[in-house]
Amino acid sequence: MTTATANQDFLTALRERRSIYGIGNSSPIPDAKIEQIVADIVKYMPSAYNSQSTRLVLLLGKHHQKFWEIAEEVVKAIMPSEKFQTAQARLQSFRNGYGTVLFFEDQAVVEEFQQKFPMNQELFPVWSEQTNGMHQYAVWVALEAEGLGASLQHYNMVEERAKAEWELPETWRMIAQMPFGTPTQEPRAKEVKPVEKRMRVFR
Repeated sequence: MTTATANQDFLTALRERRSIYGIGNSSPIPDAKIEQIVADIVKYMPSAYNSQSTRLVLLLGKHHQKFWEIAEEVVKAIMPSEKFQTAQARLQSFRNGYGTVLFFEDQAVVEEFQQKFPMNQELFPVWSEQTNGMHQYAVWVALEAEGLGASLQHYNMVEERAKAEWELPETWRMIAQMPFGTPTQEPRAKEVKPVEKRMRVFR
């Protein structure tokens, strides 16, 4: 593959990446390839001062199902009953998928770098969030390129239950969740504001 072709493929995936809420319990690629995609993103994604504070958890099969069962239990316990039915339908749509990527930031690493570089201690939490966002977007685009639909969710109220279920370190702070699977419906229409109002070029 030429550099030009590879770049075009990347831009195509970037343009076609959308929030896909209708997903099925199947994948056009094997689990090993999904694992490799996530592992490569974790390995090669940049971070401030090379802090590498982002932590990802890939849930497949029964583990994916279990996460959304936990999410439903937690949401049901805190949400008014008259609103829960709508929330339950959405949670079921995520459970219908093939897998989920959980995104965390290790606060022990953030605090370590705050101590190493005190002049920038207030910025490390910000940089940590930015690094996590890069991981989220890279995973999203990479899954899209392989024919998988995904969406980014923020059911962070399940953090403690999830850490207990999969024995994750207490210092990991949950940032987001990305359920994915084979798309079963088209994405919603999206309004895109004029690029001219969001970008400036000086030659």
